[in-house]
Amino acid sequence: MNTDQKQDGGASEKGPRRQLYGRSKGKALRAAQAGRIADLLPQVAIDIERLSTDPAAQFAHGSDSFRPEELVLEIGFGGGEHLAAQARGNRNIGYFGVEPFLNGVAKLLGEIEADGLDNIRLLRGDARDVLAALPDFCLAGVYLLYPDPWPKRRQRKRRIVDMAFLGEVARVLKPGGELRFATDIDDYAGWMLARIAHQDELTWLGERANDWRNPWDGWHRTRYEEKALREGRTPAYFRFKRRSPTPFPP
Repeated sequence: MNTDQKQDGGASEKGPRRQLYGRSKGKALRAAQAGRIADLLPQVAIDIERLSTDPAAQFAHGSDSFRPEELVLEIGFGGGEHLAAQARGNRNIGYFGVEPFLNGVAKLLGEIEADGLDNIRLLRGDARDVLAALPDFCLAGVYLLYPDPWPKRRQRKRRIVDMAFLGEVARVLKPGGELRFATDIDDYAGWMLARIAHQDELTWLGERANDWRNPWDGWHRTRYEEKALREGRTPAYFRFKRRSPTPFPP
C-alpha cells in the first residue's frame, strides 16, 4: 500500500465511513420548494437497488421509451446550475446528480419542473452510494465541481478525493470517458494531481502549462465559481481521461 492510500483511508482499510459534508439543510424551504421535495423528487429519484443492472433504464417513464445515449454523473451539484444547463443542452444524455444539501436539491427540482428536464435523476445523499452501485464502464463522464475543500489540515481526511474514490471513478468510466474537476483552492488542485499521479487508470489531459486556467467547452459557471471570482480566487479546471483497461496476458 502506498503512502497516499494510508493517509486517504483506501478501500482496504476498515473503520467508520468518513463524513464528507457538513450541514445538510439551510434556511426553511418555501412552500413550492417543499412541495417539489414531497411530490417531484420521488419521481426523479435514483433507484439505488436497480442501478447496477441497467443504469439507463432509470430514465424511463412508464410507457415512455426514452433511453439516453450516454450517462454522466455530477457529484455535489450545489444549486444545480451546471447540471441543469448540461441537461438542457444535451437532451440525449442522461444525467445523475447527487447532492446532500436539501436546499440545493430543491433548487434543481425547480429547474427540472420549469424546463421539463426528464433526463435528470437525483439522489439527496452520498455520491459514494451511487458509485458503488454503478456497473463497470457505464459512464461517459463524471463532474466534480468545487467540492468542499476542508482546508484545515485536520479536516483534509474529509475530502471526497482519495485513492479509493479515484479507483471507483475509474471503474465506472468508459475507456476514453472523463473526470472533470474544478476548484478555487490551490491546495486542493495539488491534492488532486498528487493522487492522480499515484494511480494508473486516469491521466491528465493538460498539454500546456496554463491549460488548468481554461474551462472546457460547454462550461457553465456555478454560484460557487461566482463567489470565488468575487473574492479574488482563481478557478482551476482539470480533465482526466480513463485509459483503456490493460487486457490480461493470454
